[in-house]
Amino acid sequence: MEKLNIEGGHFLKGKVCISGAKNSAVALIPAAILADSPVTIENLPNISDVHLLCDLIEEIGGTVSKQNGELTIDPSNIISMPLPNGKVKMLRASYYLMGAMLGRFKKAVIGLPGGCYLGPRPIDQHIKGFEALGATVTNEQGAVYLRADELRGARIYLDVVSVGATINIMLAAVLAKGQTIIENAAKEPEIIDVATLLTSMGARIKGAGTDIIRIDGVDALHGCRHTIIPDRIEAGTYMVIGAAMGEDLLIDNVIPQHVESLSAKLREMGVPIEVNDDQIYIRRAKQYKNVDIKTLVYPGFPTDLQQPMTALLTQADGTSVVTDTIYNARFKHLDELRRMGSGIKLEGSSAIISGPVTLQGAKVKATDLRAGAALVTAGLMAEGITEITGVEHIDRGYEDLVEKLQGLGAKIWREPLNVEELEQIHHS
Repeated sequence: MEKLNIEGGHFLKGKVCISGAKNSAVALIPAAILADSPVTIENLPNISDVHLLCDLIEEIGGTVSKQNGELTIDPSNIISMPLPNGKVKMLRASYYLMGAMLGRFKKAVIGLPGGCYLGPRPIDQHIKGFEALGATVTNEQGAVYLRADELRGARIYLDVVSVGATINIMLAAVLAKGQTIIENAAKEPEIIDVATLLTSMGARIKGAGTDIIRIDGVDALHGCRHTIIPDRIEAGTYMVIGAAMGEDLLIDNVIPQHVESLSAKLREMGVPIEVNDDQIYIRRAKQYKNVDIKTLVYPGFPTDLQQPMTALLTQADGTSVVTDTIYNARFKHLDELRRMGSGIKLEGSSAIISGPVTLQGAKVKATDLRAGAALVTAGLMAEGITEITGVEHIDRGYEDLVEKLQGLGAKIWREPLNVEELEQIHHS
């Protein structure tokens, strides 16, 4: 196990290239098993969540080959094998295997998924969709059993706007008989990305990116080649880092429309931003104004960028309020930011941030993926050395984070944990 060390106070300049979207990749890989011939996915991020999913595909008989950022999945020999626990529990997005296996085999056994704990994130809307399509769903010994004689299209209204449920129902419905209509569907760019792949495979999908998606079932899907969209959350994280410590920072391979809600808030804070077709130029402000943020489903402010923004807002004049309406437990990073000298208070689902404060390097722990991004942002701004444990969370979603930041002039490096630190983690 490793920790990240950051020597704060070094300004950043240069160009950083954004990788393929994590939240697309973890759905596209399961989607590929619906095909009857090989699927090639380009611009795949080199992150641990992708590696875990590839291992799961191989466990059920798929052939996976990687070359130069491309992943080819040959699903022709996949069997409907139960995946009750093991790697499934390490990865929340493993639930996409439910929809994909159900769509292809009309049955699946998948362990209840894990990943970052961000409070209750039930899969009841997923199950509601599967049942509407004709599946019987039971929970037996910590695994979800899905069975159907056949899947038939249905009209499904999601009680809560859910990216996961929208994608999972799409995966199950593309090979169902008749038409499926998903109402109150999520509109995130990653859903359009998955629909684009499925359409290239021969699926008939209309309305992806709107709140009503129509799917006409087809008899079979074939292989294809697909390029993943850039990761808007990685892009947003580097935008926040650039707003904090950038002298001349160019963020390359980004779709500016996907990060408009963040751009608007950074401009409101006084951060200079210039936008081109697929690049964003950003540098730190001379003085930061306080702002209030409320996370919302897309195209609102993303919950995944709430935590890095909380770190940046410690430098703003006055009081800022960050309210997370998506995951009210997504504030575990606040304790760690307090160790670094911030005076953040938590009231219900809102963080009250008073600034500006001078952050001090400290020993802190990343409790989830985006909390890790917040602590990296804070460490870059802080005086002295910040040591971050829980690096495995960061590796789930950021490709080559250390190398990319080093290329911009950051003093950041990995180091093995010593025996005492390993014991502390074991007992915590």
